[in-house]
Amino acid sequence: MPLTLIKEDGTGKSDANSYASVADADSYHDGHLYATTWTSAVTATKEKALVMASRLIDANMLFNGEMLRNSQALMWPRVGARDPDARGGEEFFADNAVPADLVKAACETARELIAQDRTGTPDGEGIRDISLVGSLRVTFDKMDRRPVLTRIAQLYLSRLGSLIDRASGRLRRA
Repeated sequence: MPLTLIKEDGTGKSDANSYASVADADSYHDGHLYATTWTSAVTATKEKALVMASRLIDANMLFNGEMLRNSQALMWPRVGARDPDARGGEEFFADNAVPADLVKAACETARELIAQDRTGTPDGEGIRDISLVGSLRVTFDKMDRRPVLTRIAQLYLSRLGSLIDRASGRLRRA
């Protein structure tokens, strides 16, 4: 059965599986210098990437505030999530919308997922030092891991909550 992308519209849908639509991501990538990976992908691949990006974002973030509904499929929309850049007395993100930075993070992550599997173990993961002095010596660094969410996606998400640091089990600002 083919995947059907269902975008969260801010109502707390119980069947939503993405924070962004293909149209959102196409628009985001219109202004992106490295958009070729996205623009050359077929629609079905784009939809799968957006759904997976949304799953990965939800799995890697502890968002501020509380979910709008217990029955919603994704972590947003949220109630009581402070907006650090709010002006004019409105100090919280709207509880009936998905923040623009979350949509951007989903689009950014989706493109990267098409380019490479960020969920797998990267080649050379953990290698800290290689030397050849008489015999080959390889030293591994357990802290050397490529993040599932790119640094750019983490920057977009930093205003919305904290990244869960899988290596330490602790929260850290995205």
